[in-house]
Amino acid sequence: MNVLITGGAGFIGSNFVKYLSNKYPHYRITNLDALTYAGNLENLKSIDTLPNYTFVKGNILDSSLVDQLCGQGIDIVLNFAAESHVDRSIEDPQLFIKTNVLGTQVLLDSAKKHNLRKFVQISTDEVYGSLGPTGLFTEKTPLAPNSPYSASKAGGDLLVRSYHETFGMNVNITRCSNNYGPYQFPEKLIPLMILRTLTDQPLPIYGDGLNVRDWLYVEDHCSAIDLVMHQGISGEVYNIGGNNEKTNLEIVRSILQELNKPESLINFVQDRPGHDRRYGIDATKIRTELGWKPKHHFEAGIQATIQWYLENRTWWERIQSGAYRQSTDLQVGDII
Repeated sequence: MNVLITGGAGFIGSNFVKYLSNKYPHYRITNLDALTYAGNLENLKSIDTLPNYTFVKGNILDSSLVDQLCGQGIDIVLNFAAESHVDRSIEDPQLFIKTNVLGTQVLLDSAKKHNLRKFVQISTDEVYGSLGPTGLFTEKTPLAPNSPYSASKAGGDLLVRSYHETFGMNVNITRCSNNYGPYQFPEKLIPLMILRTLTDQPLPIYGDGLNVRDWLYVEDHCSAIDLVMHQGISGEVYNIGGNNEKTNLEIVRSILQELNKPESLINFVQDRPGHDRRYGIDATKIRTELGWKPKHHFEAGIQATIQWYLENRTWWERIQSGAYRQSTDLQVGDII
């Protein structure tokens, strides 16, 4: 199997690249990543010399490059590449539209041209909008995105669906709940709060802190994508959730408790515009059709995550200082 993974130097992408490489050492993996601020080749040091792994620095908007790669015997494309931070999407919506919509279209066109076996779009539960105090998102829930980020992801998803309906392409879309775990960029809630707690800085929490998210350990997400990649039924959407609904305040308090720090570090700040109140995933479909279930309970997962950041201080200090960018520039080398 010859697999093209886009965005494979980011948090979820790099975890999946390593997961796939370890589980299927006979697969050839090409990792295409633009190495924007959240892309970090240091995430992939453990596999970067393997003969079946190739890194390519490039943007999914580069149709010539994408076409060149897809023409090299690629069987499956898994599209992790995305601008993904809601706050940044509020500041610069156009960037998100370019990457998450137009970039997806470039990949789809090349996959269609070269008649690839499958295209898997890695998406998010945020495309469904916000839930009330009860109920869960199913694959039939209408799309109702409330931020430029989630709207751009919904646009990409709809393009993927259209290429299945119009051209008969074998596609799947996965929509996951909030991920956490090793190598997550420190702008996201859990690593941000861990690092600020470790350095005794104030912990900014939007609004009243009662916004609810369903939390999924990244390795469990990788195992679900693996199943969809190999067994997903053409044209189907699969929701992937951890069944771990927590308020932001609960998350922060659990981190403080694990690190034995006082709740006086909590600092409530003005809420984000259009901040969705609650997400909750119904993962019945992937459980029943593909036999997937998460292995990590939240309590064990958050302990493992905190421990990873404690043991990998150099990794996150290099991000905070910007040194990882210099390392990235030095490591890209000759690729194709």
